[in-house]
Amino acid sequence: MRYITCFLCMLYVCTIYAEVIYTNSWALHLNCAPEQINKIAKKHGFHNLGKIFPDGNYYQMEQKQVAKQSLQAHYLHNLRLKMDPKVLWFAQQSGRSRKRRHSFTVPTDPFFNQQWYLSEAFDQNVVAAWARGYTGKGVVVSILDDGLETSHPDIAENYDPQASYDMNDNDPNPDTQYSLTRPKRHGTRCAGVVAAVANNGVCGVGVAYQAKIGGVRMLDGQVTDLIEAMSLNLNPQHIDIYSSSWGPEDLGMNLEGPNTLAQEAFIRGITNGRGGLGSIYVWASGNGGASLDNCNCDGYTNSIYTLSVGSTTERGTLPFYSEPCSAILTTTYSGGSFHHRSIVTTDLHQSCTSDHTGTSASAPLAAGIIALALEANPTLNWRDVQHLVVRASRPVDLQTHDWRTNGVGRPVSHYYGYGLLDAGRLVELASKWKAVKPKRKCTIDLITRAIELRRKLTLRWNVTACHGTRNWIRSLEHIQARLTLTYSRRGDLSITLISPKKTISNLLTTRPYDKMSTGFSDWAFMSTHCWDEDPCGYWVLRIENNGDSTNEGTLTKTKIVRLSFIFKFSTPPASTSQQHQPYPEFILNKNKLTMRQLMILLRYSSFR
Repeated sequence: MRYITCFLCMLYVCTIYAEVIYTNSWALHLNCAPEQINKIAKKHGFHNLGKIFPDGNYYQMEQKQVAKQSLQAHYLHNLRLKMDPKVLWFAQQSGRSRKRRHSFTVPTDPFFNQQWYLSEAFDQNVVAAWARGYTGKGVVVSILDDGLETSHPDIAENYDPQASYDMNDNDPNPDTQYSLTRPKRHGTRCAGVVAAVANNGVCGVGVAYQAKIGGVRMLDGQVTDLIEAMSLNLNPQHIDIYSSSWGPEDLGMNLEGPNTLAQEAFIRGITNGRGGLGSIYVWASGNGGASLDNCNCDGYTNSIYTLSVGSTTERGTLPFYSEPCSAILTTTYSGGSFHHRSIVTTDLHQSCTSDHTGTSASAPLAAGIIALALEANPTLNWRDVQHLVVRASRPVDLQTHDWRTNGVGRPVSHYYGYGLLDAGRLVELASKWKAVKPKRKCTIDLITRAIELRRKLTLRWNVTACHGTRNWIRSLEHIQARLTLTYSRRGDLSITLISPKKTISNLLTTRPYDKMSTGFSDWAFMSTHCWDEDPCGYWVLRIENNGDSTNEGTLTKTKIVRLSFIFKFSTPPASTSQQHQPYPEFILNKNKLTMRQLMILLRYSSFR
């Protein structure tokens, strides 16, 4: 008898979980004049929520005295509605189970088991995004690089000629030019990271393995402002994401950004691209760590229109090539020193490689993850994507000495931005994200006369963030400090910006190899570290000489530009608890480069 009782209990439990869940919402079809609707609602104790369809007499009504969830339909209310001659039809609404009609199985590609960074054990949670049914379908990504092996068996099925062009030879075919001395494999490798075909028995799998992938051959020749601009604006109503793993040489002495046409291309892209939602520009932050470079001296990486991506190793340590700056927004995995695993992807001559590394690998990884988010919500604009990336990036176990908590409780680093990009979290947030409000811009000129620069200059000012005007900013996105100054040895300068919430942005760190005396001419140093902070209050800008005491210069113009919108948090800010991490696993003595380190430094001098 005991066994029979237990069996009946089990049946009862199963029955409960199979029950329909009734709500306190009703749908009614009424036969009466519109002015009588509220009278009928009041008669039955309902609150009228309005018409269900624009025409006809179907109405939604709510009974606030009824539980929002119940295992039983409400007998009394339903009986009274049934007896009312003016109620032609009614239904107490009940929850109905719905699931996406997709199936997910782990890819069978021969190299998939070597793609450690896709594993759930490494917190990037790409498999979790796939399990939700997002694989990049319907999204188009273009790799701006040195060409693409379009016939590669792991690319051909996803190759999109409308997202491709040869800017160097001015023809529609972006195929790489084979060379024994200087193989042009960079673009092919980046493309495979994004969209290598799944379950085809070749190589591994791309992060967005059902996205369409194109290539723009623009680095295999003379790179001009015109070529950059045309590449950045290629077919902007068709291409969703442009992935770029290149920039000025990462030698710790350059100060260079987009020229007139490329700047215009960025503005046109974010304004008109994707039907006005804005093109998404994903950018590698740079490989100048070995030369103590700072990516705020790279005008592509520190543009507000690009989404800058840093790197971490499989162990969560800083790669030796990693360079810091306050413009980095997020991080994905890549290779590191010789004892770290690198990224698996496609290679020339229809082959595969497990040796793709540098921020060149991190940027296309991020581009692929963002493609999953665009599939989850195709209406995201370019600023929505940046907001989502901030919220979907987490410090996890990323190791560096400079983790700090900003004014809204988010940990942020100059090496990692807001942390490792979580694909599962990103698609979850994207699927229910509401578009941000229009961007506002508030500009403040700090000085009206030239100021001499010696050891240290500190500027303090109290701002209201354009309060009382149409540009009033309540919540920050990007902040720029545009400086014009001369200095006897530019590389000895460091520049720090401190927000009213005490968030520290290192806009510039010392660069020992930068011996230039030209200074900065209206150069925009950018920070994302104050994201979502209220900018009102006292700000501090500090310019400091960290070199010879004889250095001198003049600050002639300083302008602070805040770009933002009014935003209400949909989720609480991240926890403020964050322990400082150990120093990076690789610290370079700048005076003792080994031959192998020098070769790596040269290897990453333009490609990333």
